[in-house]
Amino acid sequence: MIENIFGIASAVAEETAAVAGAEGEVAQVSPVAALATTFLPLILIFVVFWFMLIRPQRKKDKQVKEMLNNLKAGDRICTIGGIYGTITGLKDDTVTLSVGKDNLSMVVARWAIRSVEEVTIENDAQELN
Repeated sequence: MIENIFGIASAVAEETAAVAGAEGEVAQVSPVAALATTFLPLILIFVVFWFMLIRPQRKKDKQVKEMLNNLKAGDRICTIGGIYGTITGLKDDTVTLSVGKDNLSMVVARWAIRSVEEVTIENDAQELN
């Protein structure tokens, strides 16, 4: 792809030189055309990086931030360490979890929560922990 861009730029420069040569003038490339051929690949690389890397990462970060702000007591979560638990309390930067059969209390950082699990209880006898 980059070779095509450079090929187009060199073809434009050759065409400009041919037209100027046909008129009997000295072939001179305008400074604007020289700058355009120099910076065009850099601009295209930035655009590709924007749409392939930066934009999707910002979208993902926004979803994670929204998920962390919408946490509430009773949500079933998974931490980044793989611990599953139910939220029993929330503070500014910490979350208190109920973990295991004995409902052990555990305090984790809010940023350490990976996901909120979709739990459906089919009968009243089923336990979450």
